[in-house]
Order: sequence, then C-alpha cells, then structure tokens
Amino acid sequence: MRFPIQSPRKMFSRRGARDDAMSGLVLGIESVPDGLASGLLAGVNPVAGLYAYMFGVAGAALFTSTAFMAVQGTGAMAIIISDVDLASRDDPIRALYTLSILTGVVMIVAGLFRFGTFLRFVSSSVMTGFISAVGVNIVLGQLDDFTGYAASGSNRVTRAVDLVLHFWKVDLATVAVGVITIVLIVMLQRTSLGALGLVVAVFVGSAIAAVLAALDNEIALVADIATVPSGLPAPVLPVLSDVPALIVPALSLAFVGLIQGAGVSTGFPNDDGTPTDESQDFVAQGAGNVAAGFFQGMPVGGSMSASSLMVTAGARSRQAAFFAAGVMAIVVMVFGGVIEQIAMPSLAALLIVVGVGTVRVPQIVSVAKTGTVPLTAMVTTFVLTLLVPLQFAVLVGVGIAVILFVVQQSGHLVTKQVLFHDDGTVEEVDPPEEVPAGEVVVLHPYGALFFATSARLGEQMPTVTPASDHAVVILRVRGADDAGVTLLDMLTNYADELSHVGSKLMIVTDNRRVIRQLRVTGATAAIGEHNIYRSTRFVGESTRRAYTDAVEWIADRSPTPPTGRAVDNDPESGERGET
Repeated sequence: MRFPIQSPRKMFSRRGARDDAMSGLVLGIESVPDGLASGLLAGVNPVAGLYAYMFGVAGAALFTSTAFMAVQGTGAMAIIISDVDLASRDDPIRALYTLSILTGVVMIVAGLFRFGTFLRFVSSSVMTGFISAVGVNIVLGQLDDFTGYAASGSNRVTRAVDLVLHFWKVDLATVAVGVITIVLIVMLQRTSLGALGLVVAVFVGSAIAAVLAALDNEIALVADIATVPSGLPAPVLPVLSDVPALIVPALSLAFVGLIQGAGVSTGFPNDDGTPTDESQDFVAQGAGNVAAGFFQGMPVGGSMSASSLMVTAGARSRQAAFFAAGVMAIVVMVFGGVIEQIAMPSLAALLIVVGVGTVRVPQIVSVAKTGTVPLTAMVTTFVLTLLVPLQFAVLVGVGIAVILFVVQQSGHLVTKQVLFHDDGTVEEVDPPEEVPAGEVVVLHPYGALFFATSARLGEQMPTVTPASDHAVVILRVRGADDAGVTLLDMLTNYADELSHVGSKLMIVTDNRRVIRQLRVTGATAAIGEHNIYRSTRFVGESTRRAYTDAVEWIADRSPTPPTGRAVDNDPESGERGET
C-alpha cells in the first residue's frame, strides 16, 4: 500500500482546484445539517455528528486509494451507536470518542491484514435485509422529534405502536414543520439546487418553526439539546477502561462501515485510471475514525451518498474532501448561533427522507424471487435488526451469511463416474448404486470439499456390499486445501469397508497438504501408502497410472479381466501439475 500522505504535494494541485473548491463548498454546506441529523439519529450530542463529518472526511482523504471516497456518518452506523448503552459508562461523552477510536483501530487492522476477502461471505440477501431494516429503524427513530410526542417502549417498533395508539397527543405545529420540510426536500432536490435543496429545506422549515414559536407554539430546537461552540474542538484521549465494553459495538461498526466503504471503492473509480484497493480504503476509514474520535466526533464510514454528491458537484481530486472539511469548519466557527436555531422536526424530516430512500424495494423483490433460502435469510435478518440491538443484529447477520454459504456449498457437491470408450470419447455418468465386483470405478466430486460436504460425498459414493469383491474405487480429491477430520474419517471408513470384501480405495490428489494429513492422521494405514497418487503437471497422468495399477491388481486376483474402464474427465478440470 502507498498512502497519499506519503506524497503531500500530489494531494494538492492548481489543476482542477476550482472544480474541487466548488464540490467542497456543496459537500461542506450540505454536511452541516446532515452531520447534526446523524448525531441526532445516534442519540448523542448532534455536534458530535458535525465534528465527525469534518474530521472524518479530512483524516480519511490522507490515506484512501479511492480519491472520491467521502468518509462521514452513515445511517446504519448511527443506529448501532444509538443502541450502545453509552449512558452506563462513567463518562458517556468520552465513551463515544473512545468508541470512534476503537472502531478506527479495528478498521486499520482489517485493512493491514487484508480482511476484505471475508466480506465475500456476506450474501446480498443478508445485506438487503439488514439495510432495509436500518432504513425502517431510521424512520421509526425520528417519530418523537417529528411529532412532538415522546412515545414509550423498549425499542423503536414498540414506541411506534405507542405513538399510533396515542395519535391525538401529537403536536400539530411540530408535525406541520416536519411535513413542510419533507415536501420541500422532495421538491427542491428536483430543481437546479440539487443536494443543496436539503440545506434550503431544513432552514426554511426552521424559519417556519420560528414563526410558529412566535405564535405561542413550542417547537424543539438544536439549542434545546446542544450548544454549538464558536471554535474547533480540542483533542481528547480515549478511556481505556471502556474498551472491553465497547469492543463488540466497535466490531459491528467496523463491519458495517467496511461493507459500505467497499461499495464506494467499487462505485467510484479514479479518473486517472489508478486501481483502487479496498484494504487500503479500510485503513483510510480507520484513520478517519481515529481523527473523528480524537476531535470529539462519533464513528464514521465510507458514505455512498456523500461520495456521490462530491462527484456530482464536479470533484476532480481528493482535495475536494479537504475543501469540504474547511467549509464545515468556517460554518461552525462563524455561524454556530444560527445552527442552534435549526428546528428538530426539520432534522427529523431530513432523516425520514434518508430512511425511506434506504429501503430499496426493487432489490427486495429481486431477492424474494431468487429462492426460499435467500428470502428466509433476508426476512430473518430484517426482523432481527428491527427487534434486537443493532450491534448484535450485525453479528447475527454475519452468522446467517456464513451458514447460508455453507448450506449452498454443501448442496453443490455432485459426484460423477468418468468412463471412456474404445472410440476415444469420454462420458460422465452417475456413479453406480453399489461397487461392482471386479471393476475399476473412477469418481470425481465437483464442488468444494470441507466438513459440511464430506458426508454428502460419502452418500454419493457407491455402497460397498459383500458382493463388491476384487474391485477398486479411485477417488480424485480436488478442491480441498485442507482435508479435515470429517473427510479423513469418511475416507478411512470407506477404505476399511472395501478392504473387508477384498477390494481397495485409491486416492489421486493435487494437494501435498492433503497427502501429509493422510499420513499424519494414520489414514494411510487403511488406504495404503502405495494407493495414494500425487498429480503431475500432465493432465490426467496420475489418474491413468492409478487406473492401470488397479487393472493389474484386479487381474492378479481374478480369473476374469476387469471391466468398466474409466479415465480422467474433461481436461479443462484436470489435475494441476507439480509446483
């Protein structure tokens, strides 16, 4: 990995500076209400969301391989933070900063050790259920500020039910401000204002709230829950004693952030053609979190919406991210008092629009049409994400993804018998039900061989009966980097069954590790050292040699010549050579 911070001069250039400045202006102004809303969604001081956006985007830009990656707060991460019981810590405010730094450390470690490959185990169905539930959670979490009614309940769903049951207690003025803000957001985004329409809508909604407040209507403001300092935050240190209690939330936050960041890495290639590196972007997101935590911000991650906004606004390089951070700093220092007058129902309206946009119905329908297993995984993840704290729902979702992967792989294993004919043609057929006496049977399993598929392989191999005498079964073990105890036990038992009726098992494999495991575990005592063949660089050579030896072995023990000649299958899937 080579980080941009190693070549500072290359990060800043006059070429394209004007476009980057304009892009940074748009992103910086839009990020002010968005950052406040993110902090509100997370259930922390909204200013922590503002600081997170400011320092997260700048800190990450020093390390990203993807020039247009904007690292800011995301709805999914904010929901996880809101489910973490920070209030139970001795210093809840510093516990939040500790969580940011700890999340950053996890991300940096994941990047340095290139753990990006593990993200492949998370299926689209699981992520669709998770992200959809996050969208619903975002909407449900804003109903109190949107309606002015403090609902009661153990989670967002029960609080929403309580609101419906007491709908007459909502504050009409508060609802009016929220509804007007939503209408303005939808309308203004379709005009030339684009993303800046969000900012205009929030401030217009707040202005209407001020008018209603002058008419004796009480509408909550940012100033009621937080004070926006007129300067930039001072650095703080983490609380090390809080680390054990925050490690699970940090892992969950890192996982979600990395998943979303991987989407940014894929979706926004660099203009100069340089390749993006997901693992390096993991490190960058970690750096953004460490910077956010040290400067009193909440956890952040790769934001698809912010990255898209930066590109749409004309960004030419990563310096647009630094311009955005600078714009946010100026707004905080100069207009802090104005920010405090933003109406809470206007911020809630902004988050509701974001939440609704997060639920992608076409993707849900696509997963539902795929099959019963993906549909079950999606629905299960969706329900769990709604009902249990999100940091645990994320881990459960990962578990579901792994189980789904194992189930799918175990169902893909198919074993074929390969025959060749006198005219030179090669034929694949289903294996016989029983091992035929006096014959050589070459078997080739297709699919990954591991503990979950070993039993299936055993079920697909021909049954050994008392009549299966003087026969040889040749099994080509491919696709197994590690035989595992389950597979070794199955092979040992099968070899014993053949031996009891005067037959034997031969193994042809392309993997030295599998051969070593056969020897170390004692499986060769049942199979026989001379019955294990190592593949050569010539396709099918070891299988043919094993077959020839099997024919000779049967001929020495049988008055009639062996039948059922078999050879290697299609050369395209033949054995690898020696390395």
